[in-house]
Amino acid sequence: MIVVDASALIAFFFREENWVNLAQYMVETISVDQIVKEFYNTLWKSVKVRKTIALEDAIRIAELFKSYIGKNMVIEPEEKYIEHAFKLALKHNITVYDALYIAQAIHYNLPLLTLDQKQRQAALEIGVKILP
Repeated sequence: MIVVDASALIAFFFREENWVNLAQYMVETISVDQIVKEFYNTLWKSVKVRKTIALEDAIRIAELFKSYIGKNMVIEPEEKYIEHAFKLALKHNITVYDALYIAQAIHYNLPLLTLDQKQRQAALEIGVKILP
């Protein structure tokens, strides 16, 4: 099992460049519930603002994501990690959003799958294993 953040999850589901390389990691994942909001907001933005995804495709992607959560992803409440995340954010100059995933990875001693470079650097400094 690994902790997955929104950057990696979105790249995988939206089939961004090199998304296939993420597939091997997406089989058994865990994340904080914030990821659901980030995912749907990015999907909305892709349809309504960027206009890079058609409405029908967005609905299909949302259905796939819903199925994925039931089979391949455990979602935990962010409240479980918020205090630790806040301290990490202050210490490492990252957002609380990014720190939530790091706090979860620390809690379970699991690697973190992220494409966010600043978050990767902070996690490495803390001692969290990073994927890919």
